[in-house]
Amino acid sequence: MNEKYFAHPTAVIDDGCSIGEGTKIWHFSHIMTGSVMGKGCNVGQNVVVSPDVVLGNNVKVQNNVSIYTGVICEDDVFLGPSMVFTNIVNPRSAVVRKDQYVKTLVKKGVSIGANATIVCGITLGEYCFIGAGAVVTKDVKPYSLVVGNPARHVGWMSRFGHRLHFDDQGMATCPEGGDKYKLQNGAVSIVL
Repeated sequence: MNEKYFAHPTAVIDDGCSIGEGTKIWHFSHIMTGSVMGKGCNVGQNVVVSPDVVLGNNVKVQNNVSIYTGVICEDDVFLGPSMVFTNIVNPRSAVVRKDQYVKTLVKKGVSIGANATIVCGITLGEYCFIGAGAVVTKDVKPYSLVVGNPARHVGWMSRFGHRLHFDDQGMATCPEGGDKYKLQNGAVSIVL
């Protein structure tokens, strides 16, 4: 047993991956060679982390998620149960395209709901919130809330995961964290 992280006895940890201190890897998960996981991550059961995937610190991966080569998740990302990443734009069983993996960047603080699908080649902006079952086919702005198939913007979210309601001056306050946000020119930024 490794002393810096916990892995359930049924988990498979390949040689040549990097796993940060305090990370927990649960039942029947497979962490593949070349993948990198930061500190304090939690990887649920039946998860696959493919070669060269990068997970930042405090990434929470719920059950039944496959994180394919080409995916990079920054710190504090939440990947909901059975959500899906892709890494090839035009997959065919009989055509090998391992040299055509497309990158997907999941920025700091993003939450992706259960059963959502993230089509490869996009960026999910900081603290955006992807609703359960959404199919995301294009970039998502920071703090944006998107839902549906295809996913469409329906509102804005705070860093604490609360829907933001803007006043006439384009200002909103998170009810939990007290953070203040400004909506200007179709984008939200936090006011420091």
